[in-house]
Amino acid sequence: MVLSLSLAHSLTLSRAESVELSLRLKFETCQQKEEVSFESSDPKFSIGPDGSLYAEQDVTNLTEPIQFMVTARDSMGKYIWETTVKLALAGHPPPPPTHTRSSSNGLRRQKRDWVIPPINVPENSRGPFPQVLVRIQSDQDKEIEIRYSITGAGADQPPNDIYIIDPVTGKMSVTKPLDREERASYHLRAHAVDINGNQMEPPIDLYIYVIDMNDNRPEFKNQVYNGSVAEVSKPGTSVMQVTAFDADDSTTANGLVHYRILSQTPHIPIPNMFTINGATGEISTIASGIDREKVSQYAIIVQATDMEGSLNFGLSNTATALISITDINDNPPDVILFCGFTFRDKDQPHTPNWNAVYRITGGDQMGHFAIRTDEITNDGRVVVVKPIDYERNNAFTLMVVVSNQAHLASGIPSSPSSSAAVAITVLDINEAPVFPSNPKIIRFEEGVPADTTLATFAALDPDRFIQQTIRYSKLTDPANWLKINRTNGRITTTAVLDRESPYMKKNVYEATFLAVDNGSPPATGTGTLQIYLIDVNDNVPVLVPQEALVCERSRHGYPVNITASDLDSEPNAGPYVFELPSYPSSARRNWTISRLNGNYAQLKLRIPYLEAGMYRVPILVSDSGNPPLSNTSVLKVKVCPCDENGDCTVIGAVTVAGLGTGAIITILICIIILLSMVLFFVVWVKRREKERQTKPLLIDPEDDVRDNILKYDEEGGGEEDQDYDLSQLQQPESLDHIMSKPAGVRRVDERPVILESQYPVRPTVPHPGDIGEFIIDGLRAADNDPTAPPYDSLLVFDYEGSGSTAGSVSSLGSSSSGEQDYDYLNDWGPRFKKLADLYGGGGED
Repeated sequence: MVLSLSLAHSLTLSRAESVELSLRLKFETCQQKEEVSFESSDPKFSIGPDGSLYAEQDVTNLTEPIQFMVTARDSMGKYIWETTVKLALAGHPPPPPTHTRSSSNGLRRQKRDWVIPPINVPENSRGPFPQVLVRIQSDQDKEIEIRYSITGAGADQPPNDIYIIDPVTGKMSVTKPLDREERASYHLRAHAVDINGNQMEPPIDLYIYVIDMNDNRPEFKNQVYNGSVAEVSKPGTSVMQVTAFDADDSTTANGLVHYRILSQTPHIPIPNMFTINGATGEISTIASGIDREKVSQYAIIVQATDMEGSLNFGLSNTATALISITDINDNPPDVILFCGFTFRDKDQPHTPNWNAVYRITGGDQMGHFAIRTDEITNDGRVVVVKPIDYERNNAFTLMVVVSNQAHLASGIPSSPSSSAAVAITVLDINEAPVFPSNPKIIRFEEGVPADTTLATFAALDPDRFIQQTIRYSKLTDPANWLKINRTNGRITTTAVLDRESPYMKKNVYEATFLAVDNGSPPATGTGTLQIYLIDVNDNVPVLVPQEALVCERSRHGYPVNITASDLDSEPNAGPYVFELPSYPSSARRNWTISRLNGNYAQLKLRIPYLEAGMYRVPILVSDSGNPPLSNTSVLKVKVCPCDENGDCTVIGAVTVAGLGTGAIITILICIIILLSMVLFFVVWVKRREKERQTKPLLIDPEDDVRDNILKYDEEGGGEEDQDYDLSQLQQPESLDHIMSKPAGVRRVDERPVILESQYPVRPTVPHPGDIGEFIIDGLRAADNDPTAPPYDSLLVFDYEGSGSTAGSVSSLGSSSSGEQDYDYLNDWGPRFKKLADLYGGGGED
């Protein structure tokens, strides 16, 4: 097939928008009737079906010749031809040749530049090689012997020696087939020199473009793609995307990839459950009815074809897309069934000729079973690898084929494999009840009263062949709002449903329930109920903040920004309305509120000056509910004197607290007195401790009976002194002879051996008193005296006179008859412990 171009050396364009040019392209082929389509690389020009060239745009602004590529294709797309067209605008002839003075020959003609159109070479050419591409010739080769050469990548640079040139004739050739995927174009430079190496022509640029051929199949990024889609998905749900790349030119049909689905396995419920976008490769559902209990995984064979998907001319490749169907219900197997196969082979054991390969070829479309081979015995075991549902299939018949790892030698009149049928019976077990809608979502307005029926949350028993009873119970109920009927699953409220409860999460309250059948053993299913509570306006807004600080003069300081908080949500919350009530009248007389936006307002003084102090300003806040709710909140405003910066002064802060100068001074004096008392008490305690350390006890504390037994002087002479006058124990009427003694001395017949303590003086009573009270008072005075003498010194209680008119009471003795009970001494406390031990324990002695 020869391409001929009827094109004059000088072709001009007329100044028109769309005109036919004096150019026609013609092909001479073996098939004269074959249709050829033309395409121009320049959008300014188009080519008609007959090969006529047209100008599609204004060409009046062309000042230089224009050059573009013309491509021709046959109707089948099998052959492609290309040529270059160079055009010049009419009325712009090429400039006349100029002359320059030569040092040797005087004037000579200026040589025109070399013009070599781009060279297009198809890839994967079969040769023969070297194959001539173009001839380069200088107009001086008739006068001077010229030598031609080429430089650049592909000639003298890597990759070297792809292009060569005859140095004498200037014919440039390609030496081997080209691959556009390795390199799409080459840029060379041609040189013309004389035999002495002098440059005779300026270097010319050679552009070689490798024409793409459809020689690459689309290649998938992965051979196996994994995706997933939830069951009961709607048609049009996107599942996954597969991608294939074609190394051919993506701007031509050779690199345009189209996708299609070849097959789907299994064909349940219909053979066409999925579709694919031919341009992007996105796989999506096209039909409803996806059910994991029937099909847990689909295997889809996807084909990618170039040439825009043409099956006649395009190249194809395939990949597998595995689509898993996800399900929230989990039914793991409880029983694994084993069945053994024994394979006998006379070949040498433990070699590829002896090793058995087991395959399940039929009866297991869902892939429930697999065969494991024992490497030692060569036996096979059928095991369950996927859960089996008795209600769907209670028996299987598997076709098992056994062969060797190595292929059977040729010429052996035997089958390369053997087969067997295996019958498997499925045993039924009790399965847990299943809630059809899990989670089940219901919607109610908040404030639903108690004993309101919300919904019936019933479960289904997968064991269809067994009549069982389902009982319901509550598993989790954080707020204890619900109860469920044990027999029918009806759920009712036990309390008012409050959307503002802390147990709500994003307006949803969640509780879980159990469904238990009466199988053996019982099986339990769990269901989740989600209650979406719609907000109603049942909470009043609350003013924020509760306290504020304002300067007493309105020109100082800043206003108070106030807002509100509402437990309700939009539209039952903001925007808020802030108002001052009409009562008390001082609120509107002293203060004013201005609105900032829907949620904020400003409180400031209406009058120029307000006396410092604490003010309680009532503010009425209303929300935007229907109907709106209002609340009067009291804002505690501290009005105080402020400095120039609007900050409250220290004196002002004290004044606001309600304390005057005198009160502050009084508080300070009280604090000083209190600190002084504490300091005095600490000094006294330290001194007391020091005195105790300098005067240790003379006897063991266990033997201290000072506070238990007190000895007094004997004042009687015998047991006959039964009757005595207690008045004699009282101080005598006349004590003049002892009043001259120092204070604290009461006995004149016996003097203490230590310094006398300052005991309190008992007043003289005119009448006899109780001797018991007298002794107790003396004992209390001794116990409370910080300057009491040591334990073994004489304790002086009171003076009883120099003599006694009564007889001696020394004859009073204790009775040993045992009639006296001294157990009451144990009730007198630790001070009488010794005495209780002496008399109370007489029975043990």
